[in-house]
Amino acid sequence: MISQVFAAMMGTIAFSLLFGVPRKYYIWCGLIGGAGWAVYVLASGYVSGAGASFAATVVVIFLSRAAAVGNRCPATIFLISGIFPLVPGAGIYWTVYYLVTEQLGLAVYTGYEAVKAAVAIVLGIVFVFELPQGLFRCMAKAFVKIPSCRPFGEKSS
Repeated sequence: MISQVFAAMMGTIAFSLLFGVPRKYYIWCGLIGGAGWAVYVLASGYVSGAGASFAATVVVIFLSRAAAVGNRCPATIFLISGIFPLVPGAGIYWTVYYLVTEQLGLAVYTGYEAVKAAVAIVLGIVFVFELPQGLFRCMAKAFVKIPSCRPFGEKSS
């Protein structure tokens, strides 16, 4: 599993380079992608592939938003790169392969699994993006001084 997580980190950093992420964020992108893949591998032993994709996506998006607040940059920088190892590219490839070779039963099965994983990723993104930004600001307060962080309901002076 450690080699898989390391490979996911390196793949995420390589994708970050292609995506045009500033150099100072490469390590963050790699750590977030590796964490997502670690959660995916661990969750795969207990739930379906779509469930593991959902759990890993929640972790990736949560870490992406936290890193964005801590580094004061857009969450998209970390989100797009970090989600890269979870995208069901092989499932889509095999679906098309089975369609071309006229193995329709396998094509339906792999296509359905790929769509389930893609929907789980989308739901994970939506779920975490619905959390209020103030939550991430206050969490980051322990690491970075952010002037606008105050407890919920307290008025600014």
